Amino acid sequence: MSESGDNTGNEPAVPEKPVGAVLISAKVKLLPDSPGVYRMYAADGGLLYVGKARSLKKRVASYAKLGGHSNRIARMIAATAQMEFITTATETDALLLEANLIKRLKPRYNVLMRDDKSFPYILLTGDHAFPQVLKHRGARARAGDYYGPFASAGAVTATLNALQKAFLLRSCSDSVFESRTRPCLLFQIKRCSAPCTGEIGAEGYAMLLAEARDFLKGRSRKTQRELVTLMDQASADLDFERAAIYRDRIRALTQIQQHQGINPQTVAEADVFAAWAEGGQTCVQVFFFRAGQNWGNRAYFPRHDKELSTEEVLDAFLAQFYEDRPPPRMVLLSHDVPGRALLAEALTIRAGRKVAVGVPRRGEKRALVDHALTNAREALGRRLAESSTQRKLLEGVAEVFDLDAPPGRIEVYDNSHISGTKPVGGMVVAGPEGFMKNQYRKFNIKGEDVEPGDDYAMMREVLTRRFTRLLKESEENKANDDAWPDLILIDGGAGQLKVALDVLAELGIDNVTAVGVAKGPERDAGRERFFMAGKPDFMMEPRNPVLYYLQRLRDEAHRYAIGSHRARRSKAVSANPLDEIPGIGPGRKRALLQHFGSARAVSRAGLADLEAVEGISEKVARTVYDHFHGNPDSAP
Repeated sequence: MSESGDNTGNEPAVPEKPVGAVLISAKVKLLPDSPGVYRMYAADGGLLYVGKARSLKKRVASYAKLGGHSNRIARMIAATAQMEFITTATETDALLLEANLIKRLKPRYNVLMRDDKSFPYILLTGDHAFPQVLKHRGARARAGDYYGPFASAGAVTATLNALQKAFLLRSCSDSVFESRTRPCLLFQIKRCSAPCTGEIGAEGYAMLLAEARDFLKGRSRKTQRELVTLMDQASADLDFERAAIYRDRIRALTQIQQHQGINPQTVAEADVFAAWAEGGQTCVQVFFFRAGQNWGNRAYFPRHDKELSTEEVLDAFLAQFYEDRPPPRMVLLSHDVPGRALLAEALTIRAGRKVAVGVPRRGEKRALVDHALTNAREALGRRLAESSTQRKLLEGVAEVFDLDAPPGRIEVYDNSHISGTKPVGGMVVAGPEGFMKNQYRKFNIKGEDVEPGDDYAMMREVLTRRFTRLLKESEENKANDDAWPDLILIDGGAGQLKVALDVLAELGIDNVTAVGVAKGPERDAGRERFFMAGKPDFMMEPRNPVLYYLQRLRDEAHRYAIGSHRARRSKAVSANPLDEIPGIGPGRKRALLQHFGSARAVSRAGLADLEAVEGISEKVARTVYDHFHGNPDSAP
């Protein structure tokens, strides 16, 4: 705020209103005493702020007063060069409109939720005789039953895994279902009942589907009791194989209930919000409870001015959160926000039923809020502790590849061979703390049907082995959620990407984003082309830090794969062909080498010459001869 006075007199300087305040004073005279929304613009046309008011006239008039404003508001007033107004029928309508405009226009001085991803749902399809279970986002255009929303893709994945383990529902697409001639790997590891090949009939599959619906509606205990009854009946009938199937499904349900963490007894449907502020940042932790089950949580870090209180940040966040999301019957808060009553009224109107918004003080509801508050504090602590550079790089990766959140685990795959010999696949892993070298893996290509130099077949084998093992470890509870990658990078173009997508689809994995990274012309770093499913391939700006980071990941995978290949080749050079022959131990090996002088000479020897070696029987001689002469593929 500037001041001016008479330089020749002794009177004190009189403060002048900033240009913005003068403009606002002029606008106040024309405003009605009714609810509405106002927008404040800078001289360059940029939107500064969007606000709501029960009375536009009174609210806007407060900006025209001299003094009493925080630094943030004073800066905003000074920068205001234009204002626009929209009147509404009620203050509730103003709240809803304000949230819509903030999310769409992202004003500079508003609290911004910084999340435009829709929540995922679980869909049990209704357009097939054997319904498929899958993750769904976006418009509910496909026929079927939708369950959700879930807090994150990870929460959906956990529930989908539960459905597959406990209810053996198919996850493959309809086209894959129709083309199957034999059960897939998921049937072998007991994650699907294989209706595609008639391993289960329509009636049996319908029973599994009904049990899954009961589970998703919160009746898991009822389903578990029914399975116990069926297991006991099968045992009584001496059908122990069928009893074992029921036993495994009961175990899966028990593990699900244990891994869901808090499962409230008195809260069937609620969203729990807890905010924690520290270091000028705020974390809002959101827990979803549906059908009495914990359907996951998500941490948000809204953008806001450091002067705002935790209550103000949470208040602004809530309106934006429910701007395009269905509200539950109950919303529980850690702080009593200023607009709580207005929010409850707005959510009730939107849902068409009563929505309670409260701040619990005791009992189970308070325990839920305290649990969310602890998670908010810990999440913010982790965020503040992270390297700023690394965090920005991972945020950039999430933005480039349209991920839900910065990836916690990135896996990068590359193959190495020389003219197809001694092929090796390499996997390197990176995360918020950098390269995770204890998680690196190498894969010696073993497939007999892999032609020398066939990069596609090698990549298929590597990815199939990697994710098959991960599925099994998850089944046996040896792998936690952190073991699953959020993003996999494949060294190669559209062909390699298609192989990766086919492997993931065959295994029923749909929560991992795959990207192909093709080298530029003449292998020029900086001109890489990226391939993703359903999108045109693209390049990044040559000086983009995210591109440099992705190059580092790709180069590390290349280095590791080449190193593993060289180690295997070196080992092969020093290996003795006699070691591969069954029945040839150290003594017989020594006798053959001493008699013929070298392994190559042994391989060229006739049967009679081999039988003449002291300590080598006719049977052993025949084995050695057949190894080198009867099986050309094994010749050195």
